[in-house]
Amino acid sequence: MARSARQSKILELISTKEIETQDELARELKNANFDITQATISRDIKELGLTKILSSSGKYKYAILGNEQQVVSNKYISIFKECVISVKPALNLAVIKTIKGMGSGVCSFIDKLNLTELMGATYGDDTIMLIFPTVVYASEAVATLQQLLA
Repeated sequence: MARSARQSKILELISTKEIETQDELARELKNANFDITQATISRDIKELGLTKILSSSGKYKYAILGNEQQVVSNKYISIFKECVISVKPALNLAVIKTIKGMGSGVCSFIDKLNLTELMGATYGDDTIMLIFPTVVYASEAVATLQQLLA
């Protein structure tokens, strides 16, 4: 009974708050009067199938992925950082230059980010073009992508 109550509370917490670490999750559970250990948290995360995703604020958070959501792994982030040369706005577009041959891989990563109002993306060998309905959305996407490069 205690395990199911604790796991229900975990699901409630990750759906209402951006929880980035196991320590944050442990603090929230302790605030809700659950006596837990780090090992218990790790086991619960595994049993619930939680994963970390990139939130709209640019931070990682725990989440349960539905069919419409996709995982952004550290592997993709590393590839992104190594392969992207520049990210620049061009009116309602974002233009990303990559090292030769990496347009496809980087574009696949960008698809997983679920950028706000991304209408479409096209890529070549070393260039990606993201299409947005407005200059504002394009600028926000450029800022998000540049933040990932930092």
